Amino acid sequence: MGKKAGIGIGILGLGVIGNAVARALLARAGALEAVAGCPLQLRKIAEKDRDKVRASKMDPALFTADPAEVVADPDVDIIIEVLGGEHPAKEFIDKALGSGKYVVTSNKEVISKHLPEFAALAKKKGVDILYEASVGGGIPLIAPFKQDLSANAISAIYAIINGTTNYILTRMASEEIDFSTALKQAQKLGYAEPDPTNDIEGIDAAYKLAILATLAFHAEVHPDDVYHEGISRLSSRDFRYAKELGYEIKLLAIAKEQDGSIEVRVHPVFLPDDLLLAKVEGVYNAIQVEGDLVGRVLFYGQGAGPSATSSAVLADVIDVAQRICRGAKLTHTLRLDPSKRIKPIAEIETRYYLRMITVDRPGVLAKISKVMADNDISISSVIQRESDVAHDVAEIVLMTYPAKEQAMQQAMGKISRLDVMQEIANFVRVED
Repeated sequence: MGKKAGIGIGILGLGVIGNAVARALLARAGALEAVAGCPLQLRKIAEKDRDKVRASKMDPALFTADPAEVVADPDVDIIIEVLGGEHPAKEFIDKALGSGKYVVTSNKEVISKHLPEFAALAKKKGVDILYEASVGGGIPLIAPFKQDLSANAISAIYAIINGTTNYILTRMASEEIDFSTALKQAQKLGYAEPDPTNDIEGIDAAYKLAILATLAFHAEVHPDDVYHEGISRLSSRDFRYAKELGYEIKLLAIAKEQDGSIEVRVHPVFLPDDLLLAKVEGVYNAIQVEGDLVGRVLFYGQGAGPSATSSAVLADVIDVAQRICRGAKLTHTLRLDPSKRIKPIAEIETRYYLRMITVDRPGVLAKISKVMADNDISISSVIQRESDVAHDVAEIVLMTYPAKEQAMQQAMGKISRLDVMQEIANFVRVED
């Protein structure tokens, strides 16, 4: 692009994040110029909702209802995409990169599904796509994976990367309330959407984990590769047992690489209560990374919200602006190894917590233990209590030693069909 006196910026979308970014660009113009090395000029904002435009109280001349107009504007050097979702965000990003414009986005879904093709197009055009805000909000994560940790062979990532679910689980643990009550609290406070499916079913965390795993392991990891389970089947009883056994329950995003095989999964886990990750509460996020040189490092902070996310967006904008002002054409090369395989969930090995409702009679535990032994699963501890004397039923909780997922699933299928079994009430994996 050559050296420039000023950098033109266009924004696609005036939602919560877009509004925060636009206001920061206007209110902090002097400070941002000092850091970037040249003025950052907000040229155009695409927003179809006229109510949002009026409510913003920004100069009406900044706005257009057509995102394509912003992308095509020759005075715009950087496109900030904060539309969310896969489409039409993908098409506008393709058009922007294809036109030789830099792109900054907070869109985890579109990045998790299309990062390799975006990176290839950006490299071809001599520009870049930056997406620090797509994972962890204001927590610096993407840049460390690209640069500071790049000398490491990363073996594992353990992450709490969805603030909504962490808030719900924190409330369930501290107040001994059920899932539906905790969800309503989160919705009332604005931490959960009216339709919370993406959060509570682990979909949001799967998008983010796919991005981190792609960068960490230099392999193309698509969200469809990430096994995910949600938190809705957890009950207050599970939290009481977890506390008694010395654990906390978290929705954990886990990525590991060993011998060219990668496992990527999101689901509730029992975490020992003395681990740092187990102590992360409320809407906060934490990401633990294990590398061969750096050892174990932990990133912690606010994982969402307009202020935190706009901080990450603006950091990427400043990065790009500095390059443009220097006349540099540096792009990040996404290095991928096609030989690496994604390990199916059936092949993972971990410990398990199993809570069952059975008839209250002698020999029940012996029948369950036999099924476990037949599937090469060893039991590490047992808790047995009466749960309903009037109906002559008992509640049994088992903790296992490490076992293969496939074996555990087969065992649970057989246990559920035992004549002494009323219900397998819950099943949670354990990460020590």
